[in-house]
Amino acid sequence: MNENTPEIFEAEAMQHINDLYRTALRLTRSRIDADDLVQETYYMQAWKSFDQYEPGTNCRAWLYKILFNKYDHHRRKMITRSKYLTEADDLVFELSPGTESVPETLTDREVIEALNALPEHYRSVVLLADVHEFDYKEVAEILQIPIGTVMSRLSRARARLRLSLAQTAVSYGISPNTLKALPAEAF
Repeated sequence: MNENTPEIFEAEAMQHINDLYRTALRLTRSRIDADDLVQETYYMQAWKSFDQYEPGTNCRAWLYKILFNKYDHHRRKMITRSKYLTEADDLVFELSPGTESVPETLTDREVIEALNALPEHYRSVVLLADVHEFDYKEVAEILQIPIGTVMSRLSRARARLRLSLAQTAVSYGISPNTLKALPAEAF
């Protein structure tokens, strides 16, 4: 019988809540949905199954695995409901005239937009590997995919980010040759 207490849960798990929220926000692109996802991760799943957790193991990876499982469940459920509304919203956005001025330098906003533009399966791997610095094995365990898939998705995601951000950088006057010289990890 495991003797995990609320104090152990607070000490082991609660320290990661801000990181999980930021990841949930990147995944859902909605503060309300991110709040719901983190609440479900912590209180509906992690706390309920905390008796199965072994103190001293990688609590952070355990929580991320729960987060991504919850996200996948909700994403699959919402796909059918929101498909037509999303397509209509995207069409309205694409047809709207842009009035924003071009900034002097590349900002976090452009990087975040490039990350948000990635397909979900690429974005998840980038968030875990490059933003939260999980190693490939941990990413594979969290997402429940083979390590080779993690590496190929990460490579493809970085290539897409490089292309997306390179086009933005060139529009700011940065030489394409400078961008080619940067390693993939810089993106």
